[in-house]
Amino acid sequence: MRSGGRAMAAGAARPCGGHGPRWALPLRPPLCLACAVETLRDGSASLVRKKHVVSRLHDALAWQALPVVQLLAPDERVCGHLIGTLFGMLHTVEDSGALDLFAEVLVRLVVELKSEQYLRCILDESQKELCKATTMRGSLPTFALLGKLADAIPGFADILVVEHSNLVDHMLMGLTYPNESIKAAVCYLYGKLYSSPVGTERLSAHFEERLCGLFLKALGRAQTKELQVNCLGLLKELLKSDHFVSILMNNSRTEEESENPDFLGGEHPLPLVLKKLLLTRDEILQAASAHCVAAVLVHSPSRYAPPFIHADVPEFLFECLSCNSEILIWSVYCCLLLLTEERLFFSKCHTVYGIESLVRSLQDILQLNNVELHKQGLLLFTEILKRQPVEIKLFTNRGVCIEAIDVLMETVNCPVLEVVVEAVRAVAAFLRKDHLSSPPVPYEELQKLLEAMLKRCADFSPPQSSKRHAGDLLFSVSQSHPANINRGRVPQRQGQLLLNTLESFRNACRLAVEFQSDPMAQENAFTAPNSKSKDTLSNFSEFLLRICDSLCIPMVMNYLERAVSPSMMEIFISTLNTLFTVVPNMRNKFSKKLASSSFIRLTLELKARFCSVQRVRSTWRHSLCVCRDVLPSLSCDCISLKGNPALNQACSSFLCSLCLSLYSATEKERTSAQEEQEMSELLQKGLPQLNYTVAESLLLLAEAPEPFPLDQSLTSHQHCFILLLYFAYTHGDRFVPEAELFLAIRNFLLSAQDRGDCPAPYILRAALYLLAVCQDKGRAMDLRSSCTIRRILDNLPDLSLVYVHCPLLLKLFLRYPELMGRFGRQVLRLWFTWGDCKQTETQEAGFGLSDQLNSVNPLLPLLKSNSSILLILLDLVCSSSVEVAWKVLMTLRIFLERNEDVLVCDLLRSQFLQILQQLLVESSSASLQANRNLPVLLSLLFLVQLRSKGVRELDSTDFKLLHQVSNLCGKCRPRDTDLLQPSLNFLYWSLHQTTPCSQQRAVAVLLSNVSLLELLQKVLECTWLRPLPSQPAYLSSEDALLCSGWLLVASLLLYQHRYNTEVHQTLSLDLTEVLNAVIFRKKKPVLLLVSIMQFLRAALRQNFSSSLLVIIDQNAAQGVTQPQPRLLQDAALHPLAMWQVFSLVVSLQNLLVHVQLQKDLLLSQAVVACLETLVEYLYVKNQDVGMSPQLALDTKMFSRRKKLIPRLSICSTCCFTALAPIPALHTTQWGPEVLSAARSSQADDFDPWGGERKPTENMQLLLPVREHAAALWRAELCSASQLIYPSLTLQT
Repeated sequence: MRSGGRAMAAGAARPCGGHGPRWALPLRPPLCLACAVETLRDGSASLVRKKHVVSRLHDALAWQALPVVQLLAPDERVCGHLIGTLFGMLHTVEDSGALDLFAEVLVRLVVELKSEQYLRCILDESQKELCKATTMRGSLPTFALLGKLADAIPGFADILVVEHSNLVDHMLMGLTYPNESIKAAVCYLYGKLYSSPVGTERLSAHFEERLCGLFLKALGRAQTKELQVNCLGLLKELLKSDHFVSILMNNSRTEEESENPDFLGGEHPLPLVLKKLLLTRDEILQAASAHCVAAVLVHSPSRYAPPFIHADVPEFLFECLSCNSEILIWSVYCCLLLLTEERLFFSKCHTVYGIESLVRSLQDILQLNNVELHKQGLLLFTEILKRQPVEIKLFTNRGVCIEAIDVLMETVNCPVLEVVVEAVRAVAAFLRKDHLSSPPVPYEELQKLLEAMLKRCADFSPPQSSKRHAGDLLFSVSQSHPANINRGRVPQRQGQLLLNTLESFRNACRLAVEFQSDPMAQENAFTAPNSKSKDTLSNFSEFLLRICDSLCIPMVMNYLERAVSPSMMEIFISTLNTLFTVVPNMRNKFSKKLASSSFIRLTLELKARFCSVQRVRSTWRHSLCVCRDVLPSLSCDCISLKGNPALNQACSSFLCSLCLSLYSATEKERTSAQEEQEMSELLQKGLPQLNYTVAESLLLLAEAPEPFPLDQSLTSHQHCFILLLYFAYTHGDRFVPEAELFLAIRNFLLSAQDRGDCPAPYILRAALYLLAVCQDKGRAMDLRSSCTIRRILDNLPDLSLVYVHCPLLLKLFLRYPELMGRFGRQVLRLWFTWGDCKQTETQEAGFGLSDQLNSVNPLLPLLKSNSSILLILLDLVCSSSVEVAWKVLMTLRIFLERNEDVLVCDLLRSQFLQILQQLLVESSSASLQANRNLPVLLSLLFLVQLRSKGVRELDSTDFKLLHQVSNLCGKCRPRDTDLLQPSLNFLYWSLHQTTPCSQQRAVAVLLSNVSLLELLQKVLECTWLRPLPSQPAYLSSEDALLCSGWLLVASLLLYQHRYNTEVHQTLSLDLTEVLNAVIFRKKKPVLLLVSIMQFLRAALRQNFSSSLLVIIDQNAAQGVTQPQPRLLQDAALHPLAMWQVFSLVVSLQNLLVHVQLQKDLLLSQAVVACLETLVEYLYVKNQDVGMSPQLALDTKMFSRRKKLIPRLSICSTCCFTALAPIPALHTTQWGPEVLSAARSSQADDFDPWGGERKPTENMQLLLPVREHAAALWRAELCSASQLIYPSLTLQT
């Protein structure tokens, strides 16, 4: 062996072996090509040497092919000799390694020589070899060589098929030979032949008649991987032709037979053969088998899918998804994706079987970095979700459903935009009732999924530049230059993502609506008792509405700034339409928000821009006057051929639902089923054709319909547009110039009146509202227009059918005399009937500015500008219901309180007299007390009286009012404070605000009313009969009535004495109770104390000897025994007792100290005046008693009060003069009654808050705190006193 190797190396190392240098090849070591050929021909050369030479030749062809070709190409004899030698060696050598090497060198040599002559030579030799072969075993090298040549040389297959077709017969015989190596070589060669178009055409009949059965048999029985792979390769080439697919699938049977499972009968049907390969553990074969199934199905899924489905191939495809091979998973995804196009795939429940495998496969592949695989898997999942029949539930296990949601959540959060787009499409298909109907419905997980999806879509959207209304966004886009639109257009993928997101959200909304009729889907049936679950339909529905408002709508508005997609807007508008029924109790609020956000304008712009492609135009016959001059006559559409029918239908349905929802929300008081049905029919009929711009629609309002088919829908178009404007304007979306709209609506009404047409009440209501809203933006209506409106409204049975509770509409009717004279009364009644005036009582105080007041009651400025409205209001008080009359009176009360410059007193007094007479005549005492309007009327009467400045003579109307009011008081009870309070105020003011002559007559009228005096007797007795108030700082209504009663009685005492008026009924009072009311105050309000002291002053001035007043001496009645000196003093002071005088003086002294602390001017005046009158009374009765040391007062205290209250200097001086000689008080001489009164008055005055009495030296430290509290107290007292007694004065 060593000697042979050395010889072989030496021969190879010889430079040319005698053949010359031109045969030497540039190798290391050099190789003589001639020597190599001789060595191969040498029969005595060993196989090892020949393999070495062939190997060197292989290297030469691999690295130095050009020198070899240059040596061999000129000499065809040498080339043919070398090719023949190599070909012969293929059939003489049995070593498989050597055979492969020889075949490879032969193929490379033929390829490099590039001559068909050598190919034909090989084909000829191959045919001879196959013919002379005794067995098929020897033909293996030939088939292998031909296969390699076909693989290396593109045109070799065509030459073989065309010029050596008899070789195909030998190949067919090879498939029948029981040697899988030969079969594999033959199949490989067949694969190359059928990959050629010429071969496919020439061998078509051969395959159909002879090859098909043998091939399927070989594939079905193949055991070795080589044969299986080569068979699948051949099958792959065959499946490229629809003809071969039809032959393989035996598609000559009918469709009914193909759907029969017995169709799979036969020895080796292709579906079963491929299914067998799917059962192998080899992922390469599984992938190839799945690829072949897909190659069959791609031709016609409906024709070829049933055999595979009947063979349960989908089941095994789903099982293959548990592998780790990305290629196999991709092939299975593709195959299953094609199977989804056949309904049998779903009806056989293969998806139900495999959905869990698919979900888990998606979970696994998400861990891989293969975007295309992610997209393909999501695409398959989407198609299954989309095509799954409703009657077959896909997710029978809730756990799998939750896993699917988790997968969708993970893919939605993927950073790759393409994957997110596919994931959102899957979400849209997933949100179906039949996919989620297994109780309990995972609402909480769905909320998280939808929120993540919307936020992810928002992340990919560009930031919003500014906040703008919906209509403004579309208008700006539609008016932009096309070049600017193209430059600012968002990327296509982002638009597709938004489109899919909106579709998913719409499906979620539809899902919520569908679940409303399913009791099992309302809430989680497995919730524990006494616990609250979040998985409820109501929470999910509210979430949809909330997230639409916070994310969905802003995201779409952001997109509209850059581009407008009709398909996207169709989904968006239909989603908003669905949301009306998602949360029924929030429908009205949602519709109002949409209307106020300019969605009516947005929808109209969409219809005008995208829903009219071609228009049939007709010229209008007259022009409309607008703004300043006249707009030119324009041509407008009478018929429009709609484009984008889906968008048009979505917009029309949305506008119809929005308008009906706004109608039910804003017209609650008069919503009728018939009117709502008529409006619904009008909108459904007219909105699909209302595809005009705003300018065209305005011109459309003035056009008169003609009796032609083209104009039949003009009226419905006008009415629809008016309704849309009405609902838009009522919610602040004023997208039409108001001056132009005012003229258009006016011309619409004129046109309707000219042709004798009376629009429906809801159309007139909308038109009148639009006129009212726009009336201040243009010129006032002329007489013809106002008369036209009056004639149209005269045809209505009731004005309430067209009434809208709006201040501007009220102004419209009260602005024009033609309308006010005919409808002013009805409009004002409707205004008060519909309005909520309850807030006027609480808001009448505290509104100092006119604009604030007008916002509370818009009628007030109209009353100020047109006083004739007052007559209508006063008439309403008599003719309207109790509720309306009360609201009218409250309005007049505010008007009179706030507008002092209005001189309407005489007019109002006469009207009030008529109203009061009517009420007193028609009502009994019980009904008067139950009438809630009467107190307001009396308050107004008093306010009217206050408007009169100075003293005036009372006329007949005044005396009649005085008589009626006094009679009214006589019919009341003391507890009727609402009636008595304003009545007594009116009587009191009537006595003081007049001349002496009228005053004398007024006193006579009042004193002649016995029932009035009896009432006053009962009212005064209530002073010591009613319980003590808990807080003295507040004046109750009962206390206020007592104040009025005491003051009125004091005035009657004064004027009866002055004019010596005849008395028909006396007043009896217990003097002790009156004095105790002042001495033992017990937290009485300041105003009540002042009023009692006023009465006490009047009684003291008359020495308690009035014909009107009868004093009851309680001490005398009880027979109290006193020492003799005390009796003499009491007799001198009768009806007062000495201890009562002492107690009263001490109490008033303490009150002065209290006044110094609280700085109350009103109480200061009353106390000083009462002290002055008391001293005068004592001086007159008994000077010795008046100068008694026991009545001495602290002059220093009076000095301080004089400095504190300069206005009391005169009366203080009088008191100082009368009391100067009196020495200091000696409390040791006081009786027990005086000491008790002093202690009581000091406790009440120094500590009115109810706490313990503080030391005198500490009182100054408490002043700041008490002054702060007292300031609040005094403010309320003063406010109450001004309302009850606006000009209360205490004359000294």
